[in-house]
Amino acid sequence: MKIRSIRATPVNIPLRAPYRFSYGSTGSLTKTIIELITDDGVCGLGECADGDRAADVARMAERLIGCDLHNILPAQRACVPGMSYTPWGNVTGERRVFAGIEMAMWDARARTEGVPLHCLLGGAVRHEIALTEYFSYRLPGADDPGEASPADIARYCARMIEDHDARIFEGKVGTVGLTEELKMVAEVRTAIGQRSLQLDANGIWTLPTSRLALRQLMRYDIAWFEEPCESYEEMAALRQHFDCAFSTHIVDLPKAARLGCPDAIVTNINELGGIRGTLDFVAACAAMGVGFRFHSGETGVGTAAYLHLSAALEHVRGASQTLLRWYGDDVIAGGPFVPKGGAVAVPQGPGLGVTLDPIALRRCHERYLAEGAFPAGASAPVGAAYGSSFRKI
Repeated sequence: MKIRSIRATPVNIPLRAPYRFSYGSTGSLTKTIIELITDDGVCGLGECADGDRAADVARMAERLIGCDLHNILPAQRACVPGMSYTPWGNVTGERRVFAGIEMAMWDARARTEGVPLHCLLGGAVRHEIALTEYFSYRLPGADDPGEASPADIARYCARMIEDHDARIFEGKVGTVGLTEELKMVAEVRTAIGQRSLQLDANGIWTLPTSRLALRQLMRYDIAWFEEPCESYEEMAALRQHFDCAFSTHIVDLPKAARLGCPDAIVTNINELGGIRGTLDFVAACAAMGVGFRFHSGETGVGTAAYLHLSAALEHVRGASQTLLRWYGDDVIAGGPFVPKGGAVAVPQGPGLGVTLDPIALRRCHERYLAEGAFPAGASAPVGAAYGSSFRKI
């Protein structure tokens, strides 16, 4: 089982309506799809989550042709510098790119052995993966009016319960004035009843503003708060006054263990260097008493990978994030995963359990060529406008 070739394709996944968060707004997601072909003709799929990495994948592929799929660590040493910093390269970028290729190596190996990926990771401890139902202010899209008021957002959440039996809600704050956001959270709480409610400010607030906001928000029974402010130290200071759980996208496990805050690190497979790195990192989180969840924004390829990891890792207990409900297209056959009852079933086919739709891949690549990366706030046409066969949600 050796690598014969590797190709990479940058794609844009449009959102049905551009969503607002503290960084601004975005109408699509740019990813790089990797197809790794073995000497036996098996195709393994991977994904780079941080934009167009096709040229970087091509350069790295030159070092990996002929590498055995089992030799993950030698392959990593050939591609990623062994230090945390070097003035002659981008260690973080190299780690992320290799992670996408390594995902494809695992997929190809599992497909060759005829088993779902989670079987190579120790077996499944769960077969359905809990996911949060996202809400936010959204700008009008091509076929979705979005949400422009607290009442709009509350109605959207109520519809997600009625249509999809949504269980755990997670919403963006730090996007409009605090008075309006307090009204939004109050109306969402009324709409969802006793279901779990989580908030995410993406680190936009200062520590004093966070204290002010949380004092008022906690009356609505907030179960989890992601990055009310940016640093670990600021969240640890908030912990003195508030007992809800905190999480962050910034990866610093020793500091989290030392400060006792945040309660969980929320990141993706690419950031941790691949599937092997994610297994090791989650094991370290478990040993140090820090939680772990996956965050949102992958195509069906990357999503399938984190579903398999969530199935195999007992420590990934909380609901991970997802934007799946907002996708207007995807590269996999059948279109985006559709959460029901607050969860998605782990794919049971060989490897990742998903296959590329070549027509969809070409369509998403052409969209990238036409729009460029991350068209901020753009109302990108959804797949239907391109003749897509993805499932309507």
